[in-house]
Amino acid sequence: MKKTTQLKRLLLSDDVEFLMEAHNGISAKIVEEAGFKGIWASGLTISASLGVRDNNEASWTQVLEVVEFMSDATNIPILLDGDTGYGNFNNARRLVRKLEQRGVAGVCIEDKLFPKTNSFISGETQPLANTEEFCGKIKAMKDIQEDPDFVVVARVEAFIAGWGLEEALRRAEAYRQAGADAVLIHSKRSDFREIEAFMREWGNRLPVVIVPTKYYSTPTDVFRSAGVRLVIWANHNLRAAISAMQHVSAAIFKSETLMVVEDQIAPLSEVFRLQGASELEAAEEKYLPTAGKKVNAVILAAAQGEKLGDLTSTTPKAMLKVHGKPILGLIVEKLNRVGVKDITVVRGFAKEKIQMPNTTTVDNDRYAETSEVYSLYLARDRIKENTVISFGDIVFKSWILNELLNDDAPVTIIVDAEIQKDDSWRDYVVCDRAYSRTLFNTPVALRTMSHTLSPDEAHGEFIGLFKVTKEGAEALTALLQELADEGIIECVRIDEMFTRLASRVRVGVKYILGSWVDVNMLVDLQRAGEL
Repeated sequence: MKKTTQLKRLLLSDDVEFLMEAHNGISAKIVEEAGFKGIWASGLTISASLGVRDNNEASWTQVLEVVEFMSDATNIPILLDGDTGYGNFNNARRLVRKLEQRGVAGVCIEDKLFPKTNSFISGETQPLANTEEFCGKIKAMKDIQEDPDFVVVARVEAFIAGWGLEEALRRAEAYRQAGADAVLIHSKRSDFREIEAFMREWGNRLPVVIVPTKYYSTPTDVFRSAGVRLVIWANHNLRAAISAMQHVSAAIFKSETLMVVEDQIAPLSEVFRLQGASELEAAEEKYLPTAGKKVNAVILAAAQGEKLGDLTSTTPKAMLKVHGKPILGLIVEKLNRVGVKDITVVRGFAKEKIQMPNTTTVDNDRYAETSEVYSLYLARDRIKENTVISFGDIVFKSWILNELLNDDAPVTIIVDAEIQKDDSWRDYVVCDRAYSRTLFNTPVALRTMSHTLSPDEAHGEFIGLFKVTKEGAEALTALLQELADEGIIECVRIDEMFTRLASRVRVGVKYILGSWVDVNMLVDLQRAGEL
């Protein structure tokens, strides 16, 4: 059922119904879980939660933003305390349009002047709006609404301003004729007498809403007998939160420890539950490239990078910064974004300089005399089902990682089909198919990889990024152990490893065209920054 229809039915119920105050998304969620059928988005408590007075110091767009979060967090209707409508008829009808767009079920406006002052602060001195002008505002709001069930409640402040019963009835009737769906009759007396007198004379012409903040000791059955349709508990969640926060803050300040309050407050798990953390976890399983897989990563970052001169005299190449972030940090950040959090870094040169949060490390102390294959061998127990393996000196666009994760070959390597013809050491590849624009979703497999191939013979260059599935992990770790048993693990090159691996298991190829940089020289750092 639409939220607007839910609220309309509460107003037209045969029995008294209740709205509970909320002032942000989490308090709205708590109200819903408590069993209430609707929420009062209080102007007082929203303002207070923002640290400002209930005098329209929070703009209507700021209030709207808060209410949008409340609406998104809940499935029950919200009646917004819209103060005076935040201006004239034009402001008020624009408010209705924006509330409808955000799924808010109704709004209550009061017949005072903008900017308003809270009714319980010097109410007698507050001037009331001109009746005809206020009626025009109601008509404009009802005319602009698109949902016929959207509710406009007219709040009568005659008792608050000291005008008495006759004026309250006159105004309420005018607002009924202007098209209001209900009237809210307000009082600051500690008893129900003013409201009761109004109810006798009103005769059920429109549903009546009350806010018994001051006459809280009146039994609810009295409201029911009088014919009240909707009772608003208007500010009690905020007041409860203030008391609790004052107590906890004072206790922690005095004791300088959390032990005195930990068993008195909600556990973090309850915060996460109210935030809907479990839904996000389920969505990650469905939508992230790592969906349904436990993906981990190994980053090979042992090299010094001698070609970069003084830049790497004391700093590992992987820790050189691009736009203020280490290359290694950029790789870790991209992995984290697609849900890969279990990351191992193989360190070597100046290993103490590699301190990356939320990663584990393996040390290759023979970095100067070995290659990436030996670093990979040292981390072989980290090569599992669905492992991403990356060189630690590459900068690449995020979409390349998504392409890699979405491929299901036993081993998948990323190959740049834009072949660079220079004197740099490059791991050129020959595949069973060259790159073409017609290859979309056509499987391509590696035949051989070699740094001695000429660019004219090659189909592309391996960029230093690949992934293995369970089958691929088993084949790769077995090969690494064989190379160790043969006594060549310290000197074998990555291209030789892949050529041998391709003879045992399918090594799939994902072609790209640029969008990455292998940082070996100063000019590469500049290119990485531009990328």
